[in-house]
Amino acid sequence: MKQTIQQKLFELEQTKNIKILYACESGSRAWGFASPDSDFDVRFIYARPINYYLGITESPDFIDLPINDILDIRGWDIRKALKLFLKSNISLFEWVQSPIIYREDSDFATEIRSIMPEYFSLRASANHYSSLVFNTLCDDLQGSEVKLKRYFYAIRSILACLWIIERRTVPPMEFSKLRDLVNDKYFQDIIDGLLVQKQTADEKTLIKPVPLLQEWLQDTLTYCKERIPLLPSERRQPDELNQLFRKYIQ
Repeated sequence: MKQTIQQKLFELEQTKNIKILYACESGSRAWGFASPDSDFDVRFIYARPINYYLGITESPDFIDLPINDILDIRGWDIRKALKLFLKSNISLFEWVQSPIIYREDSDFATEIRSIMPEYFSLRASANHYSSLVFNTLCDDLQGSEVKLKRYFYAIRSILACLWIIERRTVPPMEFSKLRDLVNDKYFQDIIDGLLVQKQTADEKTLIKPVPLLQEWLQDTLTYCKERIPLLPSERRQPDELNQLFRKYIQ
């Protein structure tokens, strides 16, 4: 599949007249809890020739290929990506940490990684993750049966939020690193069992709610929400990002 993805990216460069600066896996395969039928969530950052950015009209700043059961390929123009990075949009912070990289032909990702701590808003990012958990708890983890994958989405998000609160750094992308925050052996045993189940289950697999996880998710969310207002929320000026933008559209 990696060869197929790289060929798709090459074809995009040729047909769209773009330069792909970085491409990675962004979904459950990168997080570390994919199902056998999980699709490939490919995300990329690209730049166009400099004249593209000098017109008086707004131009599209993203590229999405038609989604099928296997591939979901989407890209952001470098200007869009850097604007969102300035706002501490969590997506780019996750992408450049992905353990599965399909394209890294330039120093773009390396330079972004080096300034992540400066541009990462602890409060905004913690609010983002806590909102994901709240919505998943309310919308997807109620009833007599719930989707197995939704547990992992919720647990990963609340662990990322907890990481921000307790360590005050950019949380890692991989679930295996985030779960180290929890020392409770019973909790870890339950997670191990669900991971084994997910390795053979499809994306629609339903399970009965796990009382310990339900209680832990709600308690941890309450704990995080109480502490998020105490996090700093400084915003950086875009000077370094402007320099990056000018560098990579040349």
